Amino acid sequence: MLSDYTGILIFLIICAGFAGVVIGLSYVVGRRTVSKEKLMPYECGVDPIGDARIRFSVKFYLVAMLFIVFDIESVFLYPWAVIYKELKVFGFMEMVVFIVILLIGFIYAWGKGALEWE
Repeated sequence: MLSDYTGILIFLIICAGFAGVVIGLSYVVGRRTVSKEKLMPYECGVDPIGDARIRFSVKFYLVAMLFIVFDIESVFLYPWAVIYKELKVFGFMEMVVFIVILLIGFIYAWGKGALEWE
């Protein structure tokens, strides 16, 4: 049984070796010139103004996390849709429960004002 994975192990060793060789070669062959321009942060072609360490509002992170949660949860609809006919009524009811739980969470977040940009 272990011999079935020998090919995968060899492939992983080759990939890791190749990555190590390329990184090592770039360190040995690459030029290292340091200048003021290279040490400046790049801001889409615009010279940076002010400090890069500004504080973001907590709402920014909250909206980002809510987007990720609802976006990832919507991905679960695709496998369900593929095997919908095999699951019949039981699968449909389970997905209805899943969507209702998501809807309750969305309404709660909306009611708390978590989705408002001020």
